[in-house]
Amino acid sequence: MRKLRLSGIGIVLLVFSSCLKNEGTQQMITVYSDFSAGKDGWQAGFSEYSGENAEIYELEEGLAPLPAPLDGGVSAYRVSGMNRSDDLFMYLTKRVQGLKPGVRYHGRFTVRLASNAPTGGVGAGGAPGESVGIGVGLTADKPVSTPDEQHFYRMNIGKIQQCCTDGTDMVVIGDVANGTTDDIYTPIERTGGFSAETDHQGVLWLVVGTDSGFEGRTTLYYTSIEVVLEEI
Repeated sequence: MRKLRLSGIGIVLLVFSSCLKNEGTQQMITVYSDFSAGKDGWQAGFSEYSGENAEIYELEEGLAPLPAPLDGGVSAYRVSGMNRSDDLFMYLTKRVQGLKPGVRYHGRFTVRLASNAPTGGVGAGGAPGESVGIGVGLTADKPVSTPDEQHFYRMNIGKIQQCCTDGTDMVVIGDVANGTTDDIYTPIERTGGFSAETDHQGVLWLVVGTDSGFEGRTTLYYTSIEVVLEEI
């Protein structure tokens, strides 16, 4: 369950996956989503692919049991795609409201997922682990992937570029290498932060995603995402 707490007032409101705290004039919200309980408002999307032959990218998203050797009785948010474009972007995004309008917030992200990309692996175009960057970001605009005049899907936000380059709306916080020399699913954790200003309604969109330089299939299982948003 999500807890919404207003400090200094003896009221605790139970809502789904969030804790709100006002300390004096400074606001702080913790958003925690455990995907074993459902999507919790997160939406998946894909970008940097051709809409004219989208089927060759084999894009898939949705809740699924964790793969072996992990606990198959636990669900995660699975995203998968074949990187035919040498730059496939796969992302999750969630709307957060109740913030102060026109105010800048810093978000501290903790992303937990399972990856089968071995550390030091070799693949076409790049390593299956180190060439797939994972990034986090905040934006007042909903992240959306739409086709251009050539039917090629592109993001409306400044996303990360593969393993090493930050965007205007996201930063790279690591890669998907699993820390082992085996291509077995292993839990990994990545942390990092980003700052942005809310819109006139006090809304920010959270975004977590991977951008791939590995010309093969990447399939990831997100188990939880925690974001601490603090007014700055």
